[in-house]
Amino acid sequence: MLSASEDPAPAVSVIIPCRNEAGWIEKCLEGVLQFQSPPGGFEVIVVDGASDDGTREIVARIAAQDRRVRLVDNPQRTTPHALNLGILAARGETIVRVDAHTEYAPDYLVQCLAVKHETGADNVGGPALTRCHSYLHRAIAAAYHSRFAVGGALFHQATYEGPVDTVPYGCYSRARLLELGLFDERLVRNQDDELNLRLARAGGTIWQSPRIRSWYSPRASLAGLFRQYWQYGYWKVPVIQKHGRPASLRHLVPGAFAGGLTVMAPLALFSPLVAGLLAVVLAAYLVLLLAGSALTAARAGWKLLPVLPAVFPCYHLGYGLGFLFGLWDFALCRRTAGRFVALTRGSVASRQRQGASG
Repeated sequence: MLSASEDPAPAVSVIIPCRNEAGWIEKCLEGVLQFQSPPGGFEVIVVDGASDDGTREIVARIAAQDRRVRLVDNPQRTTPHALNLGILAARGETIVRVDAHTEYAPDYLVQCLAVKHETGADNVGGPALTRCHSYLHRAIAAAYHSRFAVGGALFHQATYEGPVDTVPYGCYSRARLLELGLFDERLVRNQDDELNLRLARAGGTIWQSPRIRSWYSPRASLAGLFRQYWQYGYWKVPVIQKHGRPASLRHLVPGAFAGGLTVMAPLALFSPLVAGLLAVVLAAYLVLLLAGSALTAARAGWKLLPVLPAVFPCYHLGYGLGFLFGLWDFALCRRTAGRFVALTRGSVASRQRQGASG
């Protein structure tokens, strides 16, 4: 019998970065191993960031039962390191990233390959669909699909097909990833957005198709949502520094809003003019907040209306304040991001506990 390394190279390598995902990884692998197999087959590479909750043992047990599964160590623990280790270990010509907290349609792989072949795109993916399990969870997901929360990002639109600036997860040619220089390992968050920005600036195409279906489980608490978007805003700053511009102007709006409030709030104590301007800004935001909440509730269910006005500010202010702290750390003080890496890693364990209790 051939060993795993002597088996014919598969057509596709599925990469799953993880750390402390004992509550999710078995279900994730069960789903992935039931994917419809494309011609040439596929392998599954789980890149584990020194888990200490039993994740490695679960993966090792499944790998012993299914030769398609391999476990790779990620001593650096962060997602971009995991992705790069997985790509370098991959034997397939096509790389498909999978997230442990996401459910995928059985035809996910074959649709990725079909859309990639039909469009000639360098990266393909589907819209960011959601599945929820509680009242607040449903409200957070409803806001996630609202233009008022995300500024019209196309990957939040379930039926859109066409070119986009990014897609969730992604399906790439391994050779193209190597040509681009892989993921930027300095970016604990937003490494996929940054890679797609590099890809687009190199003349590549990112394509979204509703035929590629997956269902993401968003944060289930307001605190978790705020922390998540704080991280996104924070790590957007080094991406902009690296490229000299954002992928989209919508990435600057929350930071400008939070910055304006931060400047005006203390000045309003001494200047009636600034106090009046601050009142106008807050009143305008309140009107937009109530209108956005009503429009979202009309689409997703009126029962969500009471909590939506609390959900949207977590998106806006979380991202905006994170962006401001990123400006302070990266642009003004030129600090390393070690303290925030620790926060980001801690949030992984926090989310795992949250999922296990949900």
